[in-house]
Amino acid sequence: MTAVAPLPRQCGGISSHENPSMELDHDVRAALAASSLSAISAAGLQRLLVGAAVRNVEAGTPIRAEDDPPFVELVVGGLLRGYVSDPNGRTMTIRYCRPGALMGVATLFNPVRPRAHGNLAALVDSRLLQLHPATVLRVAEREIDVTRALLSETSARVAEYITELEANSFASIRQRIARHLLDIAAEQQAGRRLVARATQEEIATSVGTVREMAVRILRDMRSEGLVRTERGRIEILDPTRLDAQTYGRHAV
Repeated sequence: MTAVAPLPRQCGGISSHENPSMELDHDVRAALAASSLSAISAAGLQRLLVGAAVRNVEAGTPIRAEDDPPFVELVVGGLLRGYVSDPNGRTMTIRYCRPGALMGVATLFNPVRPRAHGNLAALVDSRLLQLHPATVLRVAEREIDVTRALLSETSARVAEYITELEANSFASIRQRIARHLLDIAAEQQAGRRLVARATQEEIATSVGTVREMAVRILRDMRSEGLVRTERGRIEILDPTRLDAQTYGRHAV
């Protein structure tokens, strides 16, 4: 379920006669400060946010799908998965989106493929700032600091996708297991709970290790409160903390 609400009235130094109802609460301001939009002037940000709205998304809810029209959204809170899928239903993760992550910028500037290429879904209850695509394009055409911010965003995405390629070769076994659990639990998600339905042997085979190593790592994760294990299933208790242990994050 998705709930959309306009931003409340005062915006901590940013106000506009063009959009008098605009307001940025603490979490929205923090997400903007952590994003590629942080370098935009107050006046430019004011114009960029005309028509923006905040929406709350429940865990397990699809956000965007392949071939959706152009969009731009900022993650204010939660954790989302970006992925591609094939006609047989198999999926491959291309990105995990955390607070401060901008989503959809590439859909605005790709004349060859001007629609969404991939899917987005919330892994936990999440909060998003939804920008108006036409407004973003119009402001970017006129204001160089907005153009630079969006170029910085697309450059960061290229670097992130290279990191994904690195992870396939260089991630530790624990990092691979953390990522694999998130991937298969997200693929199988129904409702709020994230459960990876796989045996320890299947997990070991998927990440390229032996069962004994997978058992030891899962035992450690269980003792740390990250997962709960049962025969043939592993429930992820803290997906945000588990995500922090994947390659390119703060792995343990």
